Amino acid sequence: MKDTNRMTFEDMEAWQQTRQLVNAIYTLTRAGNLVNDFRLCSQIQAAGVSIMSNVAEGFERSHFQEKLQFYNVARGSNGEVRSLLYVISDNFPQSTKEAEALRAVTNAVGKLISGLLQSTEARKEKIRAMLFVALAPIFQLLAPPLSRWTIS
Repeated sequence: MKDTNRMTFEDMEAWQQTRQLVNAIYTLTRAGNLVNDFRLCSQIQAAGVSIMSNVAEGFERSHFQEKLQFYNVARGSNGEVRSLLYVISDNFPQSTKEAEALRAVTNAVGKLISGLLQSTEARKEKIRAMLFVALAPIFQLLAPPLSRWTIS
């Protein structure tokens, strides 16, 4: 039974848009002459799936550094997809229109992933500041009196 109060990675716009991007990549790579370039098709498919998987995995991680790492990998894979779409445009003219449209999608996905990185970093800093405020009185109690530090 799904907990309706808890957000899942499937609820994230970044993951949803990436899923659409992956489906469009598979459609593109299964049509025309492009289908015969097995290496290029395999590489762009894998990079697309990497974006989607790393967004999901980053969301599921509980530690900020892990989240940031997975979101950064997703952003890197998004750049790889965008670059490979140029290879398709340059070498398969009949697929240029589709490749250009998908590059626009990668730009939108990249902005969403950058937003995930920024919001995760902001939450990390907010919690760090809250901990500092909460622990400051304890540090003051444990710190030696200032008079110990004076040199006579």
